[in-house]
Amino acid sequence: MNRSFSDRHGYRGPEPEITIREDAPDFLRFQVASIARSCGLSPTAIRTIVCDILLEVPDPRNWSEYPNIWDEVLDLLRGCEWYKVYDVAEALWRNFEYRPDEQRRFEDDLNRVFREKGIGWELKDPDGIVFRGDQTFAIATEQAVDAFAQSGRYTAAGEIREALKDISRRPDPDRTGAIQHSMAALECVARDMTNAPNQNLGQIINSLALTPPLGDAVHKLWGYASQNGRHVKEGRDATAAEAELVVSVACSLAVFLLRRT
Repeated sequence: MNRSFSDRHGYRGPEPEITIREDAPDFLRFQVASIARSCGLSPTAIRTIVCDILLEVPDPRNWSEYPNIWDEVLDLLRGCEWYKVYDVAEALWRNFEYRPDEQRRFEDDLNRVFREKGIGWELKDPDGIVFRGDQTFAIATEQAVDAFAQSGRYTAAGEIREALKDISRRPDPDRTGAIQHSMAALECVARDMTNAPNQNLGQIINSLALTPPLGDAVHKLWGYASQNGRHVKEGRDATAAEAELVVSVACSLAVFLLRRT
């Protein structure tokens, strides 16, 4: 049963714009521990996991659950690097592996924090914490993976999964890799559609019979991806927004080709 009034009655405001990606604000550091506690972990159990991730030693002088050990947990989370907070969250979530109800509750509650506070991450089974884009990004990538898998194009589906892994890396996302993999997925589909297994996407575009000027736009996307995904220049890395755009467009184009066929 849903626990809150808004959940029970389906009230939810519009999701805030994603403004937090490479950071872990104080409210998130507290909520990670608080959610674990509400799911049944004691401060001592939480401290053990936090210390394992942060390579720290529990303070033997703290023996009472409240306030000593609980305050120690919060101090450890307040003082660590931002990306370690997400590592701790994943470790706490995986700790509930054999308690599926508690694991699902931890996942739902943490994702609610991410959504309502504009944090660009999502806790997702079985991968852990992964990149969360806007709604367009989420729909495009999910539809692409589903469409590829349903049509037996598992290589293309795997490329999109690799793109999501690359863009989700902490502390330094591999945006170049995300661009490469998403365009590789589009290339896989285009090769299959045109029966041209030995040609690259740039050579295939004119054979896709795209209504002008859509073909020109795909040529430009291919050119951008070649410069920022394959032939990268020193000091020129794609921004998060650029990588998200390329992945979204590549997914949408691939699904369009499949559906048109």
